[in-house]
Amino acid sequence: MTNEVAIILTLSAIIFTSPLLSRLTRIPTIPIEIILGSIIVSLGIIQKNHIFTLVAELGFLYLMFLAGLEVDLKKLFKVSPIILKKGLLYTSLLYFISTIFCLYFDLAKIFIVTLPLISIGLLAALKKEYGDQPWINMAITIGLIGEIVSIIVLTIVSARLEFGMGAEFYSTLIELTLVFIGIAVSYKLFHNLIWWYPEIKTYLMPKYDTQEQDIRVSMSIFFLIIALMLHLHLEVALGAFIAGVFIATFFEHNKGLPKKLEHFGFGWLVPIFFIWVGTSFELKSLLLPNLINYSLLIVFAMISLRLISSMLFVKEIGFKGSILLALSHSMPLTLIVAVATLALHSNSITPFYYYVFILSAILEVIIAMLLIKIANRLKEKEDRTNKEIS
Repeated sequence: MTNEVAIILTLSAIIFTSPLLSRLTRIPTIPIEIILGSIIVSLGIIQKNHIFTLVAELGFLYLMFLAGLEVDLKKLFKVSPIILKKGLLYTSLLYFISTIFCLYFDLAKIFIVTLPLISIGLLAALKKEYGDQPWINMAITIGLIGEIVSIIVLTIVSARLEFGMGAEFYSTLIELTLVFIGIAVSYKLFHNLIWWYPEIKTYLMPKYDTQEQDIRVSMSIFFLIIALMLHLHLEVALGAFIAGVFIATFFEHNKGLPKKLEHFGFGWLVPIFFIWVGTSFELKSLLLPNLINYSLLIVFAMISLRLISSMLFVKEIGFKGSILLALSHSMPLTLIVAVATLALHSNSITPFYYYVFILSAILEVIIAMLLIKIANRLKEKEDRTNKEIS
């Protein structure tokens, strides 16, 4: 049996059995997919394959696309200025505390920009599992600010590692600035166009659609913006995220579209990405001296600095809600893997620290997901008790 056939059969088995194992073990599906991915590559059942990697990267981009679907800019612009200010302060605190932590423990500079990373990709999975709750909505709103900062930082770090401090590095920064200006101008133009000609929305995505035109338009926008980012040599994840935001903002009349796109993603592409993340970490690397200690230190740091910073939102979502917000931001799995891969390829970190990053990312998802499950149950129990008392 060829490696390609083994990969297809193995992926099919994991995608099918992961939800069943999740119900049996009461562990969220994502950590199970990551663990199984690590086990199958460690046992030699499959080897790395460029097609598998390509599909996994597409799954990552689709996850970022789904995260963007949670953000309607029209609603975001209506968010209280106090919340937006707190969001910026929250993000600033993450970088400030991270700097102090890294200096105190004498960690490499790459950790200063890695520890505060925020990715709301997994919030799409949390919202699917826990529903529309205040702490999730707040986490998405604040996480959007943090993610934009994180992707900007990732783009700058990527350019710095690839080009050094030469002309190409500054050229990338200028291109990134122009992209954000272009996004703002495009938003304004399209917003005005739809205001004058609202029928455009229903023409592109009709209410009575027999040809799945809404999905076709969504995928066209998704790939067009990704192609633009590839052409400009900018972070592709930013393009996928922008595509999701664009659809959520301008095609809000199609209420069923996000569910359609979610079912497709979480049923196929996204699980492949999480399995691939697991395959990037072989179990034998756990035997490396101090690997687990360093990884646990990073996990502790990432969760702790978010718990401290999230206390800014106690007034809005309560103490337990703030803890849940912090935990939901403690899983920047995709961005950590991206930073670690870039740093390794540029020889900025050793393979040992690469494994530290990957293990930390995996442990964060597992620990944070389990803690969210426990904290959410306690919060629901408290809410029920308060309701009964009142």
